[in-house]
Amino acid sequence: MSRTDDDSWDITEGVGATALSVARARVNETDAECPLYTDPFAHFFIDAAVEAGWTSPFLDDAGATQMMSAYIACRTKQIDDFFTAAGANGLDQVVILGAGLDTRAWRLRWISGTVVYELDQPKVLEFKQRVLTAHAARPATDYVAVPIDLRRDWPKALQEAGFDPSRPTAWSAEGLLPYLSAADQDKLFENIDRLSAVGSRLDVEAFGPDFYSAEGLARRRERIERAREAARAAGRPEVPDPSRLWYLEPRADVAQWLSERGWEVSTITAPDLMASHQRQAPDEFAELVPDTTFVEAQKT
Repeated sequence: MSRTDDDSWDITEGVGATALSVARARVNETDAECPLYTDPFAHFFIDAAVEAGWTSPFLDDAGATQMMSAYIACRTKQIDDFFTAAGANGLDQVVILGAGLDTRAWRLRWISGTVVYELDQPKVLEFKQRVLTAHAARPATDYVAVPIDLRRDWPKALQEAGFDPSRPTAWSAEGLLPYLSAADQDKLFENIDRLSAVGSRLDVEAFGPDFYSAEGLARRRERIERAREAARAAGRPEVPDPSRLWYLEPRADVAQWLSERGWEVSTITAPDLMASHQRQAPDEFAELVPDTTFVEAQKT
C-alpha cells in the first residue's frame, strides 16, 4: 500500500493492519508466564480478525518476532505507568492519539471522573467497538471515540466531542509519528501545545535519526526479506513492509521541540527501557530494537 494525502484504511489494510500486529504482541505478553501487564481484550481482536480471514504473517517462534513483542510489551507498560502517574496527580482528561486497538480505557484503573478520548480512523474505531460490544466489554471510565484522520481538523472534532482545553490533559502518541509527514508531525504537536493547559502531560514514542535514514531503511528491508523467505517456507502470508507506510524524511526532535516551548521533559531510550524490565534484546537481535526514545513532558 502506497501512502497518499487522503488515504484511509480498515483494520486489515495498510496502517490499520499494524494495529493487529501490535494486538498480537499484546496477546503474547498476556499469555506470558510473568507478564508486564495483561490485556484480555487483545485476544478478542485477533479472534475476530482471524474469523474474517486474517492470518498473521509473522512466525511467533522467530527470534525477531519475540524481540519485537518484548519491545511492544515494554512500550505498553511505559505508557500504562504514565497514565497511572498522571491520574495520581489529578489529571482526569485523557487523549489517546492514533489509538488503534489500545484498550487502556477498558483495562486500566482510572481516577473518578476520568474521560478518555480516542482518536483514529473511523473504520478502526468501529471494528474495536464492534468486537468489544460483542463480548459485553464495558469501559472502566467515561469513554468517547472521536473517529477522524489526524491529518484533518482533529482539534475541532475533539472539542465538539466534549474536550475542554482549559483543563490539564494527559496525552499519548504511541506508534504514530512515522505514519505522519514531518509537516503533519509539526502540526500535531502545535495543536497539542495549543490545546494543553498548564499542568498537562504528554508521553510520546519518538523516533530517532537512524530510524528515518537510508541506512536504517536498508537494514530493515534486508531483515524483512529474510522474514518473507521464512514465511514462504512455512506457507504463511507474505510479510508486509511497514516502511512503505512511513514518511521517511528528516523531522524535528520531539524532546527539543517541547523543551523550547516550555515543557519540562524527561527521556528514556528503548534499550534502557527494555533493560529496566529485564527484557534486553539478545546480542544477535540488538540491532532490531527500534531507534526510539520515550519522551515524557509536562507543560509548565
